[in-house]
Amino acid sequence: MTDAARSNTSLAERAYRIRRNALRMGEVQGQGYVGQALGVADMLAVAYFHALRYRAADPAWDGRDRFLLSVGHYAIALYAALIEAGIIPEDELESYGSDDSRLPMSGMTGHTPGVEISGGSLGQGLGVAVGMCLGLKRKASDAFVYNLLSDGELNEGSTWEAAMSAAHWRLDNLIALVDVNNQQADGASSGVLGFEPLAARWEAFGWHAQRVDGNDIPALVAAFNTARSLDEPKPRVLICDTLMGRGVPFLETRDKAHFIRVDADEWTKALHALDAGRTA
Repeated sequence: MTDAARSNTSLAERAYRIRRNALRMGEVQGQGYVGQALGVADMLAVAYFHALRYRAADPAWDGRDRFLLSVGHYAIALYAALIEAGIIPEDELESYGSDDSRLPMSGMTGHTPGVEISGGSLGQGLGVAVGMCLGLKRKASDAFVYNLLSDGELNEGSTWEAAMSAAHWRLDNLIALVDVNNQQADGASSGVLGFEPLAARWEAFGWHAQRVDGNDIPALVAAFNTARSLDEPKPRVLICDTLMGRGVPFLETRDKAHFIRVDADEWTKALHALDAGRTA
Protein backbone atom coordinates (compact mmCIF):
# COMPACT_ATOMS: atom_id res chain seq x y z
CA MET A 1 0.00 0.00 0.00
CA THR A 2 1.36 3.42 -0.89
CA ASP A 3 2.07 6.07 1.74
CA ALA A 4 -0.51 8.33 0.09
CA ALA A 5 -3.24 5.72 0.38
CA ARG A 6 -2.36 5.01 3.99
CA SER A 7 -2.45 8.67 5.00
CA ASN A 8 -6.02 9.17 3.79
CA THR A 9 -7.41 7.41 6.88
CA SER A 10 -6.27 7.90 10.46
CA LEU A 11 -4.73 5.02 12.36
CA ALA A 12 -7.47 5.33 14.98
CA GLU A 13 -10.07 4.84 12.26
CA ARG A 14 -8.17 1.84 10.93
CA ALA A 15 -8.13 0.32 14.41
CA TYR A 16 -11.86 0.92 14.76
CA ARG A 17 -12.53 -0.83 11.45
CA ILE A 18 -10.30 -3.76 12.40
CA ARG A 19 -12.26 -4.16 15.62
CA ARG A 20 -15.54 -3.96 13.73
CA ASN A 21 -14.43 -6.56 11.19
CA ALA A 22 -13.48 -8.91 14.02
CA LEU A 23 -16.83 -8.50 15.77
CA ARG A 24 -18.71 -9.11 12.53
CA MET A 25 -16.75 -12.33 11.95
CA GLY A 26 -17.37 -13.40 15.53
CA GLU A 27 -21.08 -12.86 15.03
CA VAL A 28 -21.04 -15.11 11.95
CA GLN A 29 -19.89 -18.11 14.00
CA GLY A 30 -21.15 -16.97 17.38
CA GLN A 31 -17.61 -17.36 18.71
CA GLY A 32 -14.01 -16.44 18.15
CA TYR A 33 -11.11 -14.93 20.02
CA VAL A 34 -12.62 -11.47 19.81
CA GLY A 35 -11.17 -10.37 23.16
CA GLN A 36 -7.66 -10.73 21.78
CA ALA A 37 -8.67 -9.20 18.44
CA LEU A 38 -10.07 -6.11 20.13
CA GLY A 39 -6.95 -5.89 22.27
CA VAL A 40 -4.39 -6.00 19.44
CA ALA A 41 -6.33 -3.91 16.90
CA ASP A 42 -4.22 -0.82 17.59
CA MET A 43 -1.01 -2.82 17.13
CA LEU A 44 -2.28 -4.19 13.82
CA ALA A 45 -3.42 -0.76 12.62
CA VAL A 46 0.04 0.69 13.21
CA ALA A 47 1.71 -2.36 11.70
CA TYR A 48 -0.33 -2.49 8.49
CA PHE A 49 -0.99 1.20 7.96
CA HIS A 50 2.23 2.76 9.19
CA ALA A 51 5.11 0.30 9.37
CA LEU A 52 4.78 -2.64 6.98
CA ARG A 53 5.77 -2.49 3.34
CA TYR A 54 3.44 -4.57 1.15
CA ARG A 55 1.28 -4.55 -1.97
CA ALA A 56 -2.36 -5.38 -1.34
CA ALA A 57 -2.85 -6.60 -4.90
CA ASP A 58 0.25 -8.79 -4.74
CA PRO A 59 0.51 -10.36 -1.25
CA ALA A 60 3.42 -12.56 -2.37
CA TRP A 61 5.51 -9.61 -3.62
CA ASP A 62 9.12 -10.55 -2.88
CA GLY A 63 10.02 -7.13 -1.48
CA ARG A 64 7.32 -7.17 1.19
CA ASP A 65 7.82 -7.12 4.93
CA ARG A 66 6.62 -10.38 6.44
CA PHE A 67 4.07 -10.47 9.27
CA LEU A 68 4.01 -13.81 11.09
CA LEU A 69 1.12 -14.75 13.35
CA SER A 70 2.67 -17.16 15.81
CA VAL A 71 -0.50 -17.10 17.92
CA GLY A 72 -2.69 -18.87 15.36
CA HIS A 73 -5.84 -18.49 17.45
CA TYR A 74 -5.57 -14.71 16.86
CA ALA A 75 -6.41 -15.37 13.20
CA ILE A 76 -9.69 -13.46 13.46
CA ALA A 77 -7.64 -10.37 14.33
CA LEU A 78 -5.24 -10.84 11.42
CA TYR A 79 -8.09 -11.44 8.96
CA ALA A 80 -9.74 -8.24 10.20
CA ALA A 81 -6.56 -6.33 9.42
CA LEU A 82 -6.04 -8.02 6.04
CA ILE A 83 -9.62 -7.13 5.08
CA GLU A 84 -9.03 -3.52 6.06
CA ALA A 85 -5.77 -3.55 4.09
CA GLY A 86 -7.57 -4.76 0.96
CA ILE A 87 -5.64 -8.03 0.82
CA ILE A 88 -8.80 -10.06 1.51
CA PRO A 89 -12.13 -8.89 0.00
CA GLU A 90 -14.56 -7.65 2.63
CA ASP A 91 -17.36 -9.86 1.34
CA GLU A 92 -15.39 -12.93 2.47
CA LEU A 93 -15.91 -11.82 6.04
CA GLU A 94 -19.28 -13.58 6.08
CA SER A 95 -17.57 -16.91 5.37
CA TYR A 96 -15.43 -16.87 8.53
CA GLY A 97 -14.98 -20.36 9.96
CA SER A 98 -17.27 -21.97 7.39
CA ASP A 99 -16.61 -24.98 5.18
CA ASP A 100 -14.34 -24.13 2.21
CA SER A 101 -13.74 -20.62 3.56
CA ARG A 102 -10.35 -18.97 3.11
CA LEU A 103 -10.78 -17.72 6.68
CA PRO A 104 -10.45 -20.79 8.93
CA MET A 105 -10.56 -20.42 12.70
CA SER A 106 -6.76 -20.71 12.89
CA GLY A 107 -4.40 -19.16 10.37
CA MET A 108 -3.04 -21.36 7.57
CA THR A 109 -0.31 -20.43 5.14
CA GLY A 110 -1.03 -21.12 1.47
CA HIS A 111 -4.74 -20.97 2.22
CA THR A 112 -5.35 -17.29 2.99
CA PRO A 113 -3.75 -14.35 1.16
CA GLY A 114 -1.35 -12.48 3.43
CA VAL A 115 -0.99 -15.29 5.97
CA GLU A 116 2.70 -16.18 6.05
CA ILE A 117 2.75 -19.19 8.43
CA SER A 118 0.43 -21.75 9.97
CA GLY A 119 0.36 -20.75 13.61
CA GLY A 120 -1.28 -22.36 16.58
CA SER A 121 1.26 -24.73 18.06
CA LEU A 122 2.67 -22.03 20.28
CA GLY A 123 6.39 -21.44 20.47
CA GLN A 124 7.08 -22.00 16.77
CA GLY A 125 6.64 -18.58 15.21
CA LEU A 126 9.79 -16.89 16.43
CA GLY A 127 11.93 -19.78 15.22
CA VAL A 128 10.33 -19.53 11.77
CA ALA A 129 10.96 -15.78 11.85
CA VAL A 130 14.64 -16.38 12.56
CA GLY A 131 14.87 -18.65 9.52
CA MET A 132 13.10 -16.13 7.31
CA CYS A 133 15.40 -13.35 8.49
CA LEU A 134 18.47 -15.41 7.71
CA GLY A 135 17.09 -16.16 4.25
CA LEU A 136 16.36 -12.50 3.57
CA LYS A 137 19.89 -11.59 4.70
CA ARG A 138 21.32 -14.08 2.21
CA LYS A 139 19.26 -12.45 -0.54
CA ALA A 140 20.48 -8.99 0.53
CA SER A 141 16.85 -8.00 1.07
CA ASP A 142 16.02 -4.98 3.21
CA ALA A 143 12.64 -6.43 4.24
CA PHE A 144 11.68 -6.77 7.88
CA VAL A 145 10.06 -9.79 9.53
CA TYR A 146 7.51 -9.09 12.26
CA ASN A 147 6.40 -11.87 14.58
CA LEU A 148 3.35 -11.49 16.83
CA LEU A 149 3.50 -13.73 19.88
CA SER A 150 1.79 -13.74 23.26
CA ASP A 151 2.86 -13.51 26.88
CA GLY A 152 1.63 -17.09 27.41
CA GLU A 153 3.82 -18.20 24.54
CA LEU A 154 6.85 -17.10 26.54
CA ASN A 155 6.32 -20.28 28.58
CA GLU A 156 7.69 -22.26 25.63
CA GLY A 157 11.40 -22.99 25.73
CA SER A 158 11.58 -22.93 21.94
CA THR A 159 10.73 -19.22 22.04
CA TRP A 160 13.85 -18.48 24.05
CA GLU A 161 16.01 -20.75 21.89
CA ALA A 162 14.87 -18.67 18.92
CA ALA A 163 15.54 -15.47 20.85
CA MET A 164 19.13 -16.59 21.52
CA SER A 165 19.60 -17.56 17.88
CA ALA A 166 18.31 -14.20 16.66
CA ALA A 167 20.79 -12.35 18.86
CA HIS A 168 23.65 -14.66 17.84
CA TRP A 169 23.00 -13.97 14.16
CA ARG A 170 22.50 -10.24 14.79
CA LEU A 171 19.16 -10.23 13.05
CA ASP A 172 18.42 -6.54 12.88
CA ASN A 173 15.65 -7.29 10.36
CA LEU A 174 13.56 -9.06 13.05
CA ILE A 175 10.94 -7.26 15.13
CA ALA A 176 9.02 -9.32 17.68
CA LEU A 177 5.70 -8.03 18.98
CA VAL A 178 4.65 -9.49 22.34
CA ASP A 179 0.98 -9.09 23.26
CA VAL A 180 0.87 -8.89 27.05
CA ASN A 181 -2.78 -9.26 28.07
CA ASN A 182 -2.00 -11.53 31.04
CA GLN A 183 -4.34 -14.28 29.86
CA GLN A 184 -3.78 -17.81 28.62
CA ALA A 185 -5.75 -21.03 28.55
CA ASP A 186 -4.74 -22.03 32.09
CA GLY A 187 -5.43 -18.63 33.68
CA ALA A 188 -3.50 -15.42 34.22
CA SER A 189 -0.18 -15.68 32.38
CA SER A 190 1.71 -14.14 35.29
CA GLY A 191 0.21 -16.76 37.61
CA VAL A 192 0.95 -19.73 35.38
CA LEU A 193 4.61 -18.79 34.98
CA GLY A 194 5.97 -15.41 36.01
CA PHE A 195 7.68 -13.50 33.22
CA GLU A 196 8.67 -10.17 34.73
CA PRO A 197 10.83 -8.15 34.40
CA LEU A 198 10.05 -8.78 30.75
CA ALA A 199 12.06 -6.02 29.06
CA ALA A 200 15.14 -6.86 31.10
CA ARG A 201 14.84 -10.53 30.15
CA TRP A 202 14.76 -9.78 26.43
CA GLU A 203 17.67 -7.39 26.83
CA ALA A 204 19.61 -10.12 28.65
CA PHE A 205 19.08 -12.31 25.58
CA GLY A 206 20.70 -9.63 23.40
CA TRP A 207 17.62 -7.82 22.08
CA HIS A 208 16.73 -4.15 21.95
CA ALA A 209 13.55 -3.99 24.03
CA GLN A 210 10.83 -1.37 24.29
CA ARG A 211 7.73 -1.60 26.48
CA VAL A 212 4.69 0.35 25.40
CA ASP A 213 0.96 0.68 25.97
CA GLY A 214 -0.35 -1.49 23.14
CA ASN A 215 -3.56 0.52 22.98
CA ASP A 216 -1.84 3.90 22.65
CA ILE A 217 -1.45 4.56 18.92
CA PRO A 218 1.05 7.48 19.13
CA ALA A 219 3.22 5.45 21.52
CA LEU A 220 3.06 2.48 19.17
CA VAL A 221 4.04 4.61 16.17
CA ALA A 222 7.08 5.92 18.04
CA ALA A 223 8.07 2.42 19.13
CA PHE A 224 7.73 0.97 15.61
CA ASN A 225 9.76 3.88 14.23
CA THR A 226 12.53 3.26 16.75
CA ALA A 227 12.57 -0.46 16.04
CA ARG A 228 12.87 0.08 12.30
CA SER A 229 15.50 2.83 12.46
CA LEU A 230 17.71 1.48 15.24
CA ASP A 231 21.35 1.48 14.16
CA GLU A 232 22.39 -1.59 16.13
CA PRO A 233 23.04 -5.11 14.80
CA LYS A 234 20.53 -6.83 17.06
CA PRO A 235 16.89 -8.00 16.92
CA ARG A 236 14.19 -5.77 18.37
CA VAL A 237 11.14 -6.50 20.51
CA LEU A 238 8.09 -4.38 21.27
CA ILE A 239 6.43 -5.51 24.49
CA CYS A 240 2.84 -4.29 24.20
CA ASP A 241 0.51 -4.21 27.20
CA THR A 242 -3.05 -4.56 25.90
CA LEU A 243 -6.56 -4.81 27.30
CA MET A 244 -8.70 -7.69 26.09
CA GLY A 245 -12.02 -6.43 24.75
CA ARG A 246 -10.66 -2.91 24.13
CA GLY A 247 -13.23 -0.60 22.53
CA VAL A 248 -16.30 -2.43 23.87
CA PRO A 249 -16.76 -1.28 27.48
CA PHE A 250 -18.85 -4.22 28.69
CA LEU A 251 -16.25 -6.66 27.33
CA GLU A 252 -13.37 -4.62 28.77
CA THR A 253 -14.82 -5.05 32.25
CA ARG A 254 -16.05 -8.62 31.88
CA ASP A 255 -14.25 -11.24 33.95
CA LYS A 256 -11.20 -12.02 31.89
CA ALA A 257 -10.61 -15.46 30.47
CA HIS A 258 -8.63 -16.76 27.52
CA PHE A 259 -11.88 -17.07 25.58
CA ILE A 260 -14.34 -14.28 26.38
CA ARG A 261 -17.92 -15.49 26.16
CA VAL A 262 -20.21 -13.33 24.04
CA ASP A 263 -23.86 -14.38 24.21
CA ALA A 264 -26.02 -14.51 21.07
CA ASP A 265 -27.83 -11.29 21.92
CA GLU A 266 -24.60 -9.40 22.68
CA TRP A 267 -22.96 -9.23 19.25
CA THR A 268 -25.20 -6.39 18.09
CA LYS A 269 -24.74 -4.67 21.45
CA ALA A 270 -20.98 -4.98 21.08
CA LEU A 271 -21.07 -3.40 17.60
CA HIS A 272 -23.26 -0.57 18.86
CA ALA A 273 -20.94 0.01 21.82
CA LEU A 274 -17.93 0.09 19.50
CA ASP A 275 -19.67 2.53 17.17
CA ALA A 276 -20.67 4.75 20.10
CA GLY A 277 -17.08 4.92 21.27
CA ARG A 278 -15.97 5.95 17.80
CA THR A 279 -18.18 9.05 17.86
CA ALA A 280 -17.79 9.86 21.57
